[in-house]
Amino acid sequence: MIVVHHLNESRSQRVLWLLEELEVPYDIRHYARDPKTRLAPAELTTVHPLGKSPVIEDRGQIIIESGAIVDYLIRHYGEGRLQPQQPSLDFERYNQWLHYAEGSAMLPLLLKMYVSRLGEAGAPLAPRIDSELANHLGFIDRALEGREWLVGDTLTGADIQMSFVGEAARGLRASYPNMNAWVQRFQQRQAYRRALERGGPYSFAT
Repeated sequence: MIVVHHLNESRSQRVLWLLEELEVPYDIRHYARDPKTRLAPAELTTVHPLGKSPVIEDRGQIIIESGAIVDYLIRHYGEGRLQPQQPSLDFERYNQWLHYAEGSAMLPLLLKMYVSRLGEAGAPLAPRIDSELANHLGFIDRALEGREWLVGDTLTGADIQMSFVGEAARGLRASYPNMNAWVQRFQQRQAYRRALERGGPYSFAT
């Protein structure tokens, strides 16, 4: 059975959501962030040397990185669901979103979070970070104009992989109505709600 090494308040929540959408049985090993540092506990390094989450175990192997995990689970358990057919233009767009989520979109969100903790010392960086945020969040918002999902007419792994980007931008989403509606839409899915019940507290869902 698939084992998900799940860190609270983290990207691994979307892996639980994907498994619920696929209706694949899985076990969860829960890990809690340090309340002061907000870092993952050292015990995660016994699962993988990087000590990060999400990590899954399946068929005798350890798989890290959200995009790789989403791709793996859909290929092995999707039975044609949650990804466009290959070859197709939609599949290329889908694959692009899988990589874009962590390759580009999350960086300015993380920079804003970390730099904001520096107070006045971080002020010189704020204009550049805000510019990059507007660039990326605007791109996502325009991609969702007139549509419910990022690729095609139904939910795909692209939406699941990109979900954390939309949720992490919660303080900014009011300026991006298409993205905001998309987040509200996927958060109402039954599989998403089931994943919340299994994963535990997740403030990004509020």
